[in-house]
Amino acid sequence: MTTLRDLAKYQHQLNRAANPIRAAGMSAYMRHQFSFIGIPTPVRRKLIQAIEISAAQQYGESDLLQLAQALWQQPEREYHYCAIELLIRSQAKLSLAALPIIEQLICTQSWWDSVDTLASKVVGQLARREPALLTQLDQWPSSPNLWLRRTAIIYQLSWKANTDTVRLFHACRVNAADTDFFIRKAIGWALRQYARTDLLAVQQFVAQTALSPLSRREALKQHLQSI
Repeated sequence: MTTLRDLAKYQHQLNRAANPIRAAGMSAYMRHQFSFIGIPTPVRRKLIQAIEISAAQQYGESDLLQLAQALWQQPEREYHYCAIELLIRSQAKLSLAALPIIEQLICTQSWWDSVDTLASKVVGQLARREPALLTQLDQWPSSPNLWLRRTAIIYQLSWKANTDTVRLFHACRVNAADTDFFIRKAIGWALRQYARTDLLAVQQFVAQTALSPLSRREALKQHLQSI
């Protein structure tokens, strides 16, 4: 009942701001992967802020995950963004038990906009709080699912000096031969981000690893910008 009640609140707030013309443009920008209600991010966040804050404060992990899943099941992309932001706001309540649900969100309705935020701001933060999670994440670099592999590569984006380079470099190495753009871009992005902390380590890894031209170019941008 709690989930249905809160979902109805989200629907009421978002549907009253629907803009079909803007929705068409937003869908086109996302290559028509998803339908949209047509609400810009700042407006959406303002509309649902009170609902999100209340849910994050009042509910335990199970109810929060159920609400996130209910939002994810809606066809319009704005609901998926709401689910992600609910998990980010309430991440202190998430535990190892949340990983199967988070994995489900990564693997459904998947595109770079949802996966990248889930990876860096939900999975990455949870793994920092719960190191025991890392052994489960170690399976993802070799997953048959593209988006789990991308997550394994980029979840440490904000870790800086706390980056586990063994895991980062392993995830990049085992995916180095992948021809998919999203994987190659993720490798370059993750390495470039870590180069801000340890440029030499990244340079050495790139020199010793058969990366795609795209991954190599992205990884060394930090070096090129410093010249």
